[in-house]
Amino acid sequence: RAASAMPAKLQEYTTGHLFGDLWQGEELTLAERELITCTTLVALYRSNEQRVHFVGAKNAGVARSKIEAMITHVAHYAGWPCGATASGILNEVWPPEG
Repeated sequence: RAASAMPAKLQEYTTGHLFGDLWQGEELTLAERELITCTTLVALYRSNEQRVHFVGAKNAGVARSKIEAMITHVAHYAGWPCGATASGILNEVWPPEG
């Protein structure tokens, strides 16, 4: 869903607080934040958001092998469907080399 389709107040919180205050903190690197976010999205089965953040992780310098390892790990705790779906989404937005 496009950000512009959000209610004004939700868009304000998304831009100002989530991607402003939270994502700009000094405690974690951008790559660490992306990996944490991707892990959470896989565990919660949030397919649409995985598409955005897998690309974000790639752009932040997270290696694809780290994302694959995370998906495998999370599948054991959150369930095989979460892992299988995330693997498919990763291949869709970040095709494996070879």
